[in-house]
Amino acid sequence: MNVAFGGSLHQKVHELPGMLDHREADSPQLAVQYAPAHAVTVQPGGVFEALDLPKVFQVNSIHSQGIDRLAPGLRAEAVAPDGLIEAISVDHSPTFAVGVQWHPEWQVLSNPPYLSIFQAFGDACRQRAARRNSR
Repeated sequence: MNVAFGGSLHQKVHELPGMLDHREADSPQLAVQYAPAHAVTVQPGGVFEALDLPKVFQVNSIHSQGIDRLAPGLRAEAVAPDGLIEAISVDHSPTFAVGVQWHPEWQVLSNPPYLSIFQAFGDACRQRAARRNSR
């Protein structure tokens, strides 16, 4: 999303000084690869705050790229301890337009913040379908 809106990416975050290694754990076990790896801090005034997500929660981390320059029209929703933007939204979007750097589908039913994100997405899909069906 960030590149599509005109932003840029770091290609190898783990090679940047002061940054965490955001790649998955070196293990053949999916449960280890997708285990919580670091916290994210929800930024005030955005979609995640409106969803009443915890101010800080744990996410898995399975990526080597990350946002360098945030594109115009996007806002940071959650940030890792090293300052890397881990979640974004389309600023002032009338619909649900969110992207995350982690995999919230992993064990979503046992992770309340992940589940809240998917429920919000589902609600947006149902609202869109209802609008289309009422035409």
